[in-house]
Amino acid sequence: MVKLDGDLDPLFQDLDWAIGQMLIMGWDGTEVTPQIRNLIEDHHVGSILLTAKNLKSAQQTAKLVQELQTIAHQAGHPEPLLIALDQENGGVNSLYDEDYICQFPSAMGQAAAGNADLAYKVAKATATEVSAVGVNLVLGPVLDVLTNARYQPLGVRATSDDPQEVSQYGIAAMNGYKDAGLATCGKHFPSYGNLDFLGSSLDIPIITQTLEELSLSALVPFRNAIATGKLDAMFVGGCGITNPSMNVNHACLSDQVVDDLLRNELGFTGVAISECLEMEALRNEIGVKTGTVMAVEAGCDLVLLCRAYDVQLEAISGLKLGVENELLTTDRIYTSLRRVLRMKKSCTSWPQALNPPGISLLSKIHPSHHALSLNAYDDSITVIRDNEKLLPLNESMHQEEELLLLTPLVKPLPASSLTKSILEAKNKSDAAVSMHEKWVHRDRGAIMSGEGVFRELGRSLARARHGKLLHTSYTANGVRPVHENLIHRASCIIIVTADANRNLYQAGFTKHVSMMCSMLRATGQKKSLVVVAVSSPYDFAMDKSIGTYICTFDFTEMAMAALVRTLCGHIKPQGSLPGTLRKSRKVVKSRQHWLVEAYNRDRDARGLSDLLQSLARASAPAHGFLQTTTVDAFELFNPNIEESHFVVRNSSTQALYGFCSTYYIQGTGIIGSLFVDPTKRNLSIGRSLHRRALRGLAQKRGVKKMQLGMAFPGIFPGIPTDDSAQGLKTWFLNSGWDLQFPRRLANMTIPDLATWTAPEGLLQSIQRASISFDLIHGLDNAESVFTHLTAHANPEVYELYRSALQDTKSCGVVRAKSHGEVLIGTVIICSPGSSLAGFIPSLQSPRSGHLVGGIVAPIVTPSMPQASLAMQGLALMGVRQNKAHKSGRTVLSWIQEESLEPLLAMGFDVLDSFEEFTNAVDNWQDLA
Repeated sequence: MVKLDGDLDPLFQDLDWAIGQMLIMGWDGTEVTPQIRNLIEDHHVGSILLTAKNLKSAQQTAKLVQELQTIAHQAGHPEPLLIALDQENGGVNSLYDEDYICQFPSAMGQAAAGNADLAYKVAKATATEVSAVGVNLVLGPVLDVLTNARYQPLGVRATSDDPQEVSQYGIAAMNGYKDAGLATCGKHFPSYGNLDFLGSSLDIPIITQTLEELSLSALVPFRNAIATGKLDAMFVGGCGITNPSMNVNHACLSDQVVDDLLRNELGFTGVAISECLEMEALRNEIGVKTGTVMAVEAGCDLVLLCRAYDVQLEAISGLKLGVENELLTTDRIYTSLRRVLRMKKSCTSWPQALNPPGISLLSKIHPSHHALSLNAYDDSITVIRDNEKLLPLNESMHQEEELLLLTPLVKPLPASSLTKSILEAKNKSDAAVSMHEKWVHRDRGAIMSGEGVFRELGRSLARARHGKLLHTSYTANGVRPVHENLIHRASCIIIVTADANRNLYQAGFTKHVSMMCSMLRATGQKKSLVVVAVSSPYDFAMDKSIGTYICTFDFTEMAMAALVRTLCGHIKPQGSLPGTLRKSRKVVKSRQHWLVEAYNRDRDARGLSDLLQSLARASAPAHGFLQTTTVDAFELFNPNIEESHFVVRNSSTQALYGFCSTYYIQGTGIIGSLFVDPTKRNLSIGRSLHRRALRGLAQKRGVKKMQLGMAFPGIFPGIPTDDSAQGLKTWFLNSGWDLQFPRRLANMTIPDLATWTAPEGLLQSIQRASISFDLIHGLDNAESVFTHLTAHANPEVYELYRSALQDTKSCGVVRAKSHGEVLIGTVIICSPGSSLAGFIPSLQSPRSGHLVGGIVAPIVTPSMPQASLAMQGLALMGVRQNKAHKSGRTVLSWIQEESLEPLLAMGFDVLDSFEEFTNAVDNWQDLA
């Protein structure tokens, strides 16, 4: 027995209980077995992984989970079991029930739809459904970047090969899971996106990139997701790493990967979950007992053992031996225990665990989720090329002409009624599989389906076009006489491929048929060819000899139904290739000019609100100001500031694709914000808005300069300085801005005023310098303040102060004076909920509910010797006022670079930072 701190249940004094909470285990079978019951009751295992082998239907799953939780409750577990599930959609869904659980596109399919908000809605819908049957931990989102996209088995499970796009969609999905109440687990750290299958003796894939290369690409989405503070767990992979600075056989067993890279460098404080330690290579090389200890030593908090009871007992024994041999300290055990319990408290409770809503909730939400699924699949279908205008088929073919469908032999996806029927029929195949396939399907027990997987596609297509359809499969045996005969009969041939870059026989077969069609067309015969990639879009993405090429991103029944709707003209596909391929295709569109209109509040306010929400979901953590920006923040209605705002919009749907706010005051034209819908970037919307905004400002009488960034309203004080804004900086540079001489600004905070105390001796230093302070409200006593601002601040800061002094109930100005009552500094003080908070997002209270007091735009005479002390004094007076107004937190807004050091010394933290730029109008002479 060990002595615990008061934050843990006394039960955990028994190390056996603590060790049990560090294991996540599974089993084969759809009912509770004596073995899994024993693990929960006698070995106190606190987390369960459910797979497709455990789950038959939503109702059975809810009953199974409820039974597992009841066993744990009766066995005295202080907290419910974590119930984990892979439910990525596309081809990876452990739970399938066509009556209650909806199927959605894969991660890459969602990215093809070009809408991060769709990814959020899909994730929330998925999480709501699995939560209804008792699941509380979803193993997602996938945060891997497909660095070598064409040859990676991860395929459409990943978003794309663009780290920023992966971040955007990954964070959107994570927010969806979280808002539905589930815990989240990013995967597969450090990356499964660029693996080399070297056929090593370990029989595992290897990462060969250097840490520097990983940092610039693969690690970016993990870093961004961690920075949001919402990622509960991280799944650490079992791949090897070989580069000059690291030689690791299994990432999840390496302290270089888990403790050093994940925790120390990326700052992750959540639960680290190991890859399944039942890997054959690990068992043969190290043994499960030692491997389990190594995983915990490396920094893993939950060790995964998928199904074998004898191996699971071996792992438990290994952890106990690790403690006995003093390889593992009790401190290390309890550190992991606390992390796991913290995650449990965030996603479950005994009332939830023992009484999941089950079928009653699923029945209620199914219609709306089914509609979302249909829309998502329709939006994801992507036509890469249709050079001969073959689509839709009912316009390029007569009804009596024969259509030939050629499909490969593939493994059915778990999310498929066909899979269930095949499993029940036990129609198994002994076909040899490559190392790639072993890796992809190592935990799924997938089987070959013969011709069955696409049979319903053929039937649906025949019904939809009311015409004759011929259908046969093809294999690695190539083009056979049966294929040649059918090709001669048909007017149009559709070839389906599934990962042809890795199943090279499919690529060879398709090219052979394409050549046959070309030769037959040369003799005057009609031989149209359509190629459909139903998994990786990269099969023929760059091969322009394939004139009509369609991508579906998975081959579930829902995807195939959307394909039929596309082929028959029932929908017009809008999807686009993800990542760098999308960008390369959009270069042609970059010269597009969009209609820019004046912003109309009555017409556009709803669209602007939706745009801001989409931006908030897709933004980097450092751009937190987007979370609290409202549509009212942009319009000042100030007689001293001219304002003109512009939009690019869809006049049919009223959706805003972009928004730009501009202001003009005393010879300075200012861009106060420029936003583009994340799903519409790289289409020249921002460029069209930017050009229209500058042209309007350049036409103002007396304009002398242009400014990028604004203090009032303070939505966009300038270009953010974090790493995620480098692309933004390049964009403005290419748009004519000289970015050499920025004014660097920051927002700072004291997050917990209750525990903050002023630095010792600060007040005495201020008094010795004979600096005094007073607080004024209203405009009557403000003449000296405005004189000071005229000399030392921008015109919009002058108007910021004027607005604050007009709000006599919640705002005031503190004046700092030196000898002889000479005014040397000023600052605005705001109580929570002031009128200024509506225009400065950082002053808005966060969701946590802490009231935020504001200290805004301190302006100190720069030449005076005591400038730093005056600044500290103004900040101190502001904090005192904020405390008096019951603020739980202080935000010090619009701080210039030279004032950072003295304020950091007082205990303020930097919240975010920006660079404001001012250029001569001459930079844009072509606008005149």
